[in-house]
Amino acid sequence: MSDIILDNQDVDRIFRGILAQIPHSKNGVAAGAMAAHGAKYRVNWGVSVTELRKIASAYERNHLLALKLWNKQWRETMILATLLDEPALLSEEQMDYWTKSCTTVEMIEQAVANLFIYSKTAFAKALQYCCGKSWAQHYTGLQLLGRLAMTDETAIDEMFEAFFEVLPPLAKASALSDVFYRTIVLLAERNERLHNKCLLFLETLYQSGDATAQKMAVALREALEQNDIY
Repeated sequence: MSDIILDNQDVDRIFRGILAQIPHSKNGVAAGAMAAHGAKYRVNWGVSVTELRKIASAYERNHLLALKLWNKQWRETMILATLLDEPALLSEEQMDYWTKSCTTVEMIEQAVANLFIYSKTAFAKALQYCCGKSWAQHYTGLQLLGRLAMTDETAIDEMFEAFFEVLPPLAKASALSDVFYRTIVLLAERNERLHNKCLLFLETLYQSGDATAQKMAVALREALEQNDIY
């Protein structure tokens, strides 16, 4: 859906100005390190996220600009897109398209923290992605759930409890271990009720018989019991 963009002369001028700025902050060592750790991008100038935030701060949020930046498919333009889009104009179709476009943990985490978390459909999309089929969907769903648990002070417990039914299959995927662990910890830290729900959930994981899920359950139970603030 984002391949076709109705352009605007002023937005295009800003877009080209941003593209011209990015190479001035390039860091070949950082880009090389990312590639060595498996973070592959079409183009990666190695610009720090701090520097990208500084660049973004000079511009007003603009939905069309964000779409153009994302479609450029440089690492830096994609991160800037998450910083400069207008959350009120973020559609479910766009979230799906951007999630599908993500090939690295970094990009998913930036999209979730900078933009997806502010979507009016954040809970629904997190649940949908946890039930999805791809690694990118699963990682996005877990990351979004964790951020919601950490930041959404108005959400009722039942909105989080709905996830316990769909999370067990994700505990079996070693590629999701880190984000799964962080998400459960954030859920448990939210309040006493969810802390207890998490402990019950971990017992279910352990009883599943899956070795990866059992290992996760043991590690999380130890973490929650050591940091039992309730």
